[in-house]
Amino acid sequence: MKKRKHGLNYPTIDVLLEKIDSKYKLVYAASKVAHIIERENLDVKDSKSVTSVGKALEEIANGKVTVTFID
Repeated sequence: MKKRKHGLNYPTIDVLLEKIDSKYKLVYAASKVAHIIERENLDVKDSKSVTSVGKALEEIANGKVTVTFID
């Protein structure tokens, strides 16, 4: 499997917005998950992305991360 270094082709924004209903909330959630991936030096299995943000977005799209927002 070829890993991408630039751009976001997967997961698509449509798939991501099915999981989190706002682009702004999605950015916030991906940032938090990416920080956890980096801080804990987690190995994300079967990730197509090289960056921690890309990995975080994949985890969100695959339903491996649950995010709860308090209004």
